[in-house]
Amino acid sequence: MLLTHEKALELLHHHVKNEKMIFHCLASEAVMRGLAQRLGEDEEKWALAGLLHDLDVEITHAEPAVHGTQTEELLKSYEVDPGILDAIRMHNEVSAGKERTTKFQHALAAGETITGLIFATTYVYPDRKLTSVKPKSVVKRMKEKMFAASVNRETIMECEKISIPIDEFAALAIEAMLPVAGKIGL
Repeated sequence: MLLTHEKALELLHHHVKNEKMIFHCLASEAVMRGLAQRLGEDEEKWALAGLLHDLDVEITHAEPAVHGTQTEELLKSYEVDPGILDAIRMHNEVSAGKERTTKFQHALAAGETITGLIFATTYVYPDRKLTSVKPKSVVKRMKEKMFAASVNRETIMECEKISIPIDEFAALAIEAMLPVAGKIGL
């Protein structure tokens, strides 16, 4: 059976109960769609990878040694593009046991990671609205190691491996997330 977007959303809500994690996945889907548009890639394929990249996060308790490895098992009864499964597996290099090498892998890792920095930046604004966040604010926060300390800046900087400078990447990510801001609490 082909994995449709509707079924992917159903699976996400079945396997992930934490609302903030669901918001993160929806934001990642939007950013990946924006990246696909920018890079001339398959929007549906890239968006699906963004949506499902943390499908196993609660099953694996986000344990770095295994997170990302169980998603393929969760999706085994569906037709899923092998590139999606590879990008999902590789978004966590620790469990994959090797470094990312493809444009899709770098895009998913950087794209899903910048969402955390954007959420954190939005939360320090008085209105807590994504519409108030400027790309330069996100880039400035990149340099503040103690701000959103769990967000891996090196992973975000993989945007340069797909030929997108950080200032453009921040702008693209914010713009991509704006249409779903209401769905993700921003």
